[in-house]
Amino acid sequence: MQLDLLVDQFRKKDPSAFEKLYGMYADNICGVINTIVKNDALSQEICQDVFIKIWNNCESYNSSKGRFFTWILNIARNAAIDEIRSRSYKNDKKNLSADYFVGILQNKQEEESSTVDTKGLRDLVKNLKEKCVQIIELLYFRGYTQKDAAEELEIPIGTVKTRNRSCISQLRENMEVK
Repeated sequence: MQLDLLVDQFRKKDPSAFEKLYGMYADNICGVINTIVKNDALSQEICQDVFIKIWNNCESYNSSKGRFFTWILNIARNAAIDEIRSRSYKNDKKNLSADYFVGILQNKQEEESSTVDTKGLRDLVKNLKEKCVQIIELLYFRGYTQKDAAEELEIPIGTVKTRNRSCISQLRENMEVK
């Protein structure tokens, strides 16, 4: 079946056209979403939401502005970006990262460790100032943006950026010393 005819049927709310278009595009759309959210289950969920959204808003598609696939792709991309910007996604990411990594930085004085990676990380951060440990923890282990870190630490964003550069330079020096 020709794509234009299939899209016309879809716009007329033909369920068989929906099934065919879903079969044609779902894997690609889910793949694009997954490159943004980096979570297979969440990607599938967003993909289904995208197809429901295009079903409900199919009248807004205009073939003179672009291909049908491109229209779906833009909706999917925006949905994925909205998801990663959502507070629940950020909190889930922060909690996961915090549970796994915060102990490493908080216990940086502890010399013995069960894994080489943890010991190496402790060795790298043990000579850093506390303000560097805070910045690195928030930006790299908890997934905060620089703006979020500035709000959390109640300091200007410019200070966060400067400290981040300085702390990363210090980490590099610590790595070279090893």
